[in-house]
Amino acid sequence: MKVNVKKLNGKAKVPTYGSEFSAGADLYSCEEYTVGAGETVFVHTGVAVELPVGTVGLVYARSGLACKKDLAPANKVGVIDCDYRGEIMVAIHNHGKESRTIAEGERIAQLVVAPYYVCEFCEAETLSDTVRGAGGFGSTGK
Repeated sequence: MKVNVKKLNGKAKVPTYGSEFSAGADLYSCEEYTVGAGETVFVHTGVAVELPVGTVGLVYARSGLACKKDLAPANKVGVIDCDYRGEIMVAIHNHGKESRTIAEGERIAQLVVAPYYVCEFCEAETLSDTVRGAGGFGSTGK
């Protein structure tokens, strides 16, 4: 699948995959940032994408950045709709106790392009029965 990418900044990098079977393409910071302990900053990637109709861009944390630097997307998973043409920015939160620096050109998150369904939500008086029923929050691990 081809996805058009527009560089909005001369320092921007087109997303890349780290290996042949990577599900997520790395997104890069096009500037240097310092993120204070407990703070959130909007990190510019300097790129915009044209996602195919029927797909969504899901922005996830990079495990190395989250585990080694305590930096991860503030909203846990970002959603890029296929009709959005603006710059991809990632709200990065510092979960640690000390300031961290994001270097220009550093990989900050990963973008997974996935299909989605548009549903018609229909109000109903009853729902079909299942073995699980209404059990939630750990109910299947008993």
